[in-house]
Amino acid sequence: MPIIKPSEAEVEILQILWDEQPCSVRRVHEAIADSKDVGYTTILKQLQRMQDKGLVTREPGDGKSYNYTAAQPEGQTQSNLLGRLMKTAFRGDVNELVMHALGDAKASGEDLEAIKDFIAQIEAKGGK
Repeated sequence: MPIIKPSEAEVEILQILWDEQPCSVRRVHEAIADSKDVGYTTILKQLQRMQDKGLVTREPGDGKSYNYTAAQPEGQTQSNLLGRLMKTAFRGDVNELVMHALGDAKASGEDLEAIKDFIAQIEAKGGK
């Protein structure tokens, strides 16, 4: 199965679906309209395109509406997006990716401790 590469707008819709699925077009539109000016028909067309690409599935909802569900789990899509970012922007260099992320982020002491714990777990398993 080929890796599906969602756009930024598609990821925004997928995030809503992962949190609340299944969702009607109206619910997705309401969630996005809270932060930006976008029309209902724009969201409908985007969801139809996402269905054609295999990013979402749909089933009949109330009346003439449909409910949409993400076709892949959130973690799988995140891994695919991260892999694409690492390959294209960081030429596959994990060290560069991590250093850049930590250098630009405002990591709290709690965040850094969680990262250290995660690294310790990886080291205990003999690397990855």
